[in-house]
Amino acid sequence: MANLANKIDIEQFQATPGKTIDLKEYSTDVKTKPVTKAEAAELLEEGKSQLSEIQEKLYAHNRYRVLIILQAMDAAGKDSIVKHIMSGFNPQGVKVYSFKAPTTHELDHDYFWRHYQALPARGEIAIHNRSHYENVLVTRVHPEYILGENIPGIDKVEDIDQEFWENRFKQINRFEKNLHQNGTVILKFFLHVSKKEQKKRFVERIDDPAKNWKFSAADLKERGFWNDYQKVYEEAISATSQSYAPWFIVPADDKWYTRFIIANVLREKLQALDLSFPVLNEKQKVELQKAKEMLLKE
Repeated sequence: MANLANKIDIEQFQATPGKTIDLKEYSTDVKTKPVTKAEAAELLEEGKSQLSEIQEKLYAHNRYRVLIILQAMDAAGKDSIVKHIMSGFNPQGVKVYSFKAPTTHELDHDYFWRHYQALPARGEIAIHNRSHYENVLVTRVHPEYILGENIPGIDKVEDIDQEFWENRFKQINRFEKNLHQNGTVILKFFLHVSKKEQKKRFVERIDDPAKNWKFSAADLKERGFWNDYQKVYEEAISATSQSYAPWFIVPADDKWYTRFIIANVLREKLQALDLSFPVLNEKQKVELQKAKEMLLKE
């Protein structure tokens, strides 16, 4: 993956903190790509090896933890990212969580609670397939869901105003800043798929018996709120892309190119940590040598 850095500039996909995001300004399908599909596949295979080395140092260094957040419309390719890129990591040090609608027990806590339970420990990587952002995305398109949280002062949908959402954005920023200040590297990816491509993938799921299970009537229902979701994604990304927890808006109409971009981001951001294996002091080196001598005498 050493050659990846020369192929693409990841900054073009990063949402600038404080900038108002208009998703129409971000392509879902880059026509002129810096690599071919075959070249990207070869580089990704090399990249998996390098990501594995970085992960090993991350664990041994024992200072940082990594939280990867994947958000997108249905059929944008989140599962594909987990399957193809994350396969380069040692599964013992990576945990993947796919968050569904909250249970009654989860609703009895604040909306961060179930996500806090899924945070990585030092030296670990956690991937959240959907995340705490559902609480300013799905719930914003369907504000009636908020009523299930039994928040004081929120008794009806009309009580959920713009100030309510702005406060949630502030809560999310505080939550992520606290994680960052305690050693968590946060990387957030919005897989930006077009409505046309989503339709194509939905039809493929219906036509392919092996993929039927991936499609539900609810997916089609949510597609009807496409414009609403684009708007709430724009506002959420605008309000919460920070230097300590950046959003990357990744074109997702070509899955192979999406994987290529995300692999680049992971490599650059994790290499920037300057991870290293612990260095033994003189006493430890002597003890290590004694242990070797004992083993050789067996």
